[in-house]
Amino acid sequence: MQPVFGIDFGTTNSALSVYQNGTVKVVAVDGNDRAGELMRSVLYFNEENEIFAGNEAVRQYVGDGAAGRFMQSIKTFLPNTSFDSTEIFGKRYGIDDLVAIILRQIKARGEAYLGCPVDSVVLGRPVVFSTDATKDAVAEQRLEKAARKAGFKQIWFQYEPVAAALAFEESLQAGQERIVFIGDFGGGTSDFSVIRVKGGAFGRSNRRSDVLSLGGVYVAGDKFDSQIMWDKVAHYFGRTARYKTLGKDDWITVPRSIIYTLCQWHRIPLLRARKTREHIRVIKGSTDDRQAIQNLENIIDDNFGFFLFQAIEGTKCTLSDLEQATISFTERDLCISEEIGKLEFETINQDNFQQIADCIDDVVARSGLLPTQIDSVFLTGGTSRIPYIQSLFAQRFGREKLESRDAFTSVVHGLGSSVPLFF
Repeated sequence: MQPVFGIDFGTTNSALSVYQNGTVKVVAVDGNDRAGELMRSVLYFNEENEIFAGNEAVRQYVGDGAAGRFMQSIKTFLPNTSFDSTEIFGKRYGIDDLVAIILRQIKARGEAYLGCPVDSVVLGRPVVFSTDATKDAVAEQRLEKAARKAGFKQIWFQYEPVAAALAFEESLQAGQERIVFIGDFGGGTSDFSVIRVKGGAFGRSNRRSDVLSLGGVYVAGDKFDSQIMWDKVAHYFGRTARYKTLGKDDWITVPRSIIYTLCQWHRIPLLRARKTREHIRVIKGSTDDRQAIQNLENIIDDNFGFFLFQAIEGTKCTLSDLEQATISFTERDLCISEEIGKLEFETINQDNFQQIADCIDDVVARSGLLPTQIDSVFLTGGTSRIPYIQSLFAQRFGREKLESRDAFTSVVHGLGSSVPLFF
């Protein structure tokens, strides 16, 4: 059997595994050590029409002083039927073209590792690209089209939490059987499954009957970052600013649509639209907080949203270990220093946590089992490390059942383990 790739194309990071001669190996795609097992799912187009992906895109973007076009969280646009393509330096790229650039680079690095071409791949996909069935189908079709443009001829899809379960299964002794709740937390979605796993050759049979339930919610790492931005940082960019429209004396607030877009790091470039820029200039002419609106113009012009959200994400991660953290960021005339405590973080994200909690309960209910009948809970993905997330599972299943390892590569390893299910 020829080698087959497993690719976890994620909102934040992507990874590659190889199934060959009955074994699975996670392959570095952005370096030669374990740190290189993850490649940032980002693209950078410079003004010389060069295209960079992964960590090299970040390095070039920083080296060029944040010039050019930097794109991130591309996966979140897959189900967006109102977004079909974008123009970059005079050339139009479809959403599938953008994804294909990343997949093509991952494919090339995997082939360089093996020393031979590979045209078969198992692609991970969230349980829910979109709650709209039509948009969900569009997202998968776009991802498949991107894979074909990247050079793959045989393409299969596997749900990401099922892939994580298959990775977990490999840790079991032959014949050891468990009912496992899988929580896979990515950058854009949180996906869950209840699945029967068993060590040994059992893992190579068709597994459809072993998946007792699946579910997902469009709340994950990026949503928590956006919430911090909204509650703690957005006032630096005009969230609380007021202005007067032409010929009227009434004060009105900056349109929510502008601030909402600002608070989603992958959507900030959309604020460059001519109509939006003109609206911001009008606001600046009569606002009661001119500096905040100037900051808004600067983040659009100077394209430093990526660096700001890096600071926000770092603060979020710090709160997983400490009770207090500081959002620190400086750019031009802007100096942000905002304290945020773990309790405040949990409070402002209550709606997000509740959506995750409701989805967990729904997936358990649809499995036909009680929480006490779940033997293990396996959590993967960076967001799974948030203490409040862990407490949601501990309250339902007992902390002693929680297991968390290989938080960033379990899914891609499981995609490689999925290969025999398709042959």
